[in-house]
Amino acid sequence: MKLPRREFLQLAAGAAALTVTSRTASALVYPVRPVRIFVGFPPGGTSDIAARLIAQWLSERLGQQFIVENRSGAAGNIAAEAVVRAPADGYTLLAATASNIVNAAVYQNLSFNFIRDVTMIAGILHQPFVLEVNPAVPVNSVAELISYAKANPGKISLASFGSGTPSHVVGAMFKMQAGVNMIHVPYRGSAPMVTDLLGGQVQAAFDSLPSSVEHIRAGKLRALAVTTATRSQALPHVPTMDEFLPGFEGSGWVGIGAPSGTPREIVDNLNREINAGLIRSTINERLADLGGEAFVRSPADLAKFVTEKAEAWGEVVRAANIKAE
Repeated sequence: MKLPRREFLQLAAGAAALTVTSRTASALVYPVRPVRIFVGFPPGGTSDIAARLIAQWLSERLGQQFIVENRSGAAGNIAAEAVVRAPADGYTLLAATASNIVNAAVYQNLSFNFIRDVTMIAGILHQPFVLEVNPAVPVNSVAELISYAKANPGKISLASFGSGTPSHVVGAMFKMQAGVNMIHVPYRGSAPMVTDLLGGQVQAAFDSLPSSVEHIRAGKLRALAVTTATRSQALPHVPTMDEFLPGFEGSGWVGIGAPSGTPREIVDNLNREINAGLIRSTINERLADLGGEAFVRSPADLAKFVTEKAEAWGEVVRAANIKAE
């Protein structure tokens, strides 16, 4: 039977309203089942540590399990693409990092656009990178490492936790500004990189401070400098890179993102709950002890931050001619 145009339009409008109402109602009772948080690097790295801290908090607060899944590879692109392709219903989240926005400049053929396809929800952690060496390397400062590298061109390894990651880009910045020739050795995450650095398979590295801070405190690794503009409260005796190479600055961060189109009610609810956790002493002090600080942002502020940092990292990638390996 063919419906009159007016009746058809009324039914269509009613169906659309029902869909919106259903999505709103679903968002209001979120979550009703376990939520997955994809991490683009192996267990033990900074993004993994931060994601597990906030997952435990959200599980306790919201009454459903928030489960961390490690999907490492391609500098975080595998996890990011999995989240972008997931339904925009709040049940698949991403532990987003600075790597995700660097990737846009490094990888020329990505099937997604991080800025467009990921909705930023909340920050978790902001932290410096640390230039560190195996204690067997005969240097105790950035100046000594530069002299040592210049005396041994192309013989000293400088590891990163992945080609095209901020660890790699910061290392490239260091080599350009210091005028040294060091061998880049990429890994599939911070944890395996640190394992080889501890074992002496590589000699130096730029790592996220939370991943290495306990090894530094134990004397198993020697920290030469942090990359933030000011010294880290976790290692106040360690100088900044700026003290040796004026103007040198580059920091990392971890936040939570979701597929674009995720209902605003879910985004705002998760933002409130995550920010509530970040101001609690148990979480805040844990982040500080790791060498970072709580990264409290609104969704709008975080989106602006991500866009601006993407442009800044892109400039460095192009200047250093960094390509995906």
